[in-house]
Amino acid sequence: MGLGVPFNIASYSLLTRLIAHVTGLEMGEFVHCMGDAHVYLDHVEALETQLERKPFAFPQLMIKKPKIPAHEKSVDDMVKELESFEFDDIELVGYESHGKISMKMSV
Repeated sequence: MGLGVPFNIASYSLLTRLIAHVTGLEMGEFVHCMGDAHVYLDHVEALETQLERKPFAFPQLMIKKPKIPAHEKSVDDMVKELESFEFDDIELVGYESHGKISMKMSV
C-alpha cells in the first residue's frame, strides 16, 4: 500500500488523462480496485506519519499539446499521438508536497 498503490494511481490516472486528450474526450473518474491490499510491518510507522499530515489541494494537470478533434484523425493517428508525448508536453500547476517519507522496498 505504501509504495505501489500511490505510484499506480498516479501513473494510470495520467495515462487515462492522455488517452482522453488524444481521443477528444473528457476524463471522468479514475477508479482503482485492489485485491490483495496489504501493509508491510516495516511500512507501518511511515504510513502513520503520512496519515497525520493534512493533504494539500490537488494540482492541475495541464497538457500543452493542442487537442485535435477525434473525427479528424484515425485510431492509428491517436496511438501515434499518445506515444509521442514527452515530459515537456505536461505541466503540474499548483503542486505542493510534504517532506519525504522513506520506506524500504519489501520483498
